[in-house]
Amino acid sequence: MFHPGIVHLALAMGGFAIGIAEFATMSLLPFFAHDLHVSEPQAGHAISAYALGVVVGAPVIAVLSARMTRRTLLIALMGFFALMNGLSGLAPDYHTMLALRFLAGLPHGAYFGIAMLVAASLVPTDRRTAAVGRVLLGLTIATTIGVPLANGVGQAIGWRWAFAIVAGLALLTAILVLIFAPRDAANSKASPLHELSALGRKHVWLTLAIGAIGFGGLFSVYTYLASTMLAVTHTSPALVPVTLCVFGAGLTAGNIIVPRFADRALMATAGGLLLWSAATLALYPLAAGNFWTLTADVFLIGLGGALATVLQTRLMDVAGEAQSLAAALNHSAFNVANALGPWLGGMAVAAGYGWTSTGLVGAGLALAGFAVWAIAVVLAKREGV
Repeated sequence: MFHPGIVHLALAMGGFAIGIAEFATMSLLPFFAHDLHVSEPQAGHAISAYALGVVVGAPVIAVLSARMTRRTLLIALMGFFALMNGLSGLAPDYHTMLALRFLAGLPHGAYFGIAMLVAASLVPTDRRTAAVGRVLLGLTIATTIGVPLANGVGQAIGWRWAFAIVAGLALLTAILVLIFAPRDAANSKASPLHELSALGRKHVWLTLAIGAIGFGGLFSVYTYLASTMLAVTHTSPALVPVTLCVFGAGLTAGNIIVPRFADRALMATAGGLLLWSAATLALYPLAAGNFWTLTADVFLIGLGGALATVLQTRLMDVAGEAQSLAAALNHSAFNVANALGPWLGGMAVAAGYGWTSTGLVGAGLALAGFAVWAIAVVLAKREGV
């Protein structure tokens, strides 16, 4: 059996591929909009199509694949992800692109959910959150390094090559999982009905609600960060990627540092992260006037992104026998946050409150997530969960 660190690295490679596919598409939107002869707002629907694929695919795949071995499922998911991203790079028209982005999103949540279960199974119980964080490091490093590189390649030789890079990384992940991931036996007791039992557990729903609401604040700011920098901070467009990289560095640092606390006090760490997010997001309007203070605050906001790792571990504790579905649903919840935060932030901007109002919207969402967290903690203590 290979060292857990090697397996974690192989699994994180899939997160790296997924992170580039999800975030680089946003940065390449003007280029494929031009080539596919649609407006940029219309091309943005391709990003929404991917997110919809994540929301739909995570629970459906987790339920239907209940009796598959985790190793086989991971290889199949990365193979399908490679195929759909490769075909996205060959899309001849806008509607084909929409369909392919939806299909490419299907494996996203299921892959992360299963990969994190495999990662956690290889370490002692008191190191589960750290193992989950290592898998998510692939995604956070993608936002720091992979996305700017893919964007550069897309601008230099064409946006289609960015999807080719993602397809290649996904294939590499499938090969690494084939070589390094432990062989596991199919669970004879597993079934779609067993997986669906997670939907009857209120602590699963409360954990998902914490993420879907509380994490929305981060996306509220991130979505409009470039616009804020240009209109409020009055920076050069060349500095926007720098701040985006700093945000990714914050995410990465959070996933390295926070699990050490979460493995000692899981729910307390989740509550602390929500309050941290509320405070750093509330500072955003005050920091936005200066490039250095804005960039520092964006790093601090990124640290709060470790909430995803913490909640993933919490789901392992409350899901009972429906581990795969609960783990996958976490990524559906965060894609709900990815829709909710920008929507509410956009409403505030459209109402005339300015670009920096997204920080106050985000702080409100973080506090709302904290309120759900408080309910979950009270009920957990009462029921001994």
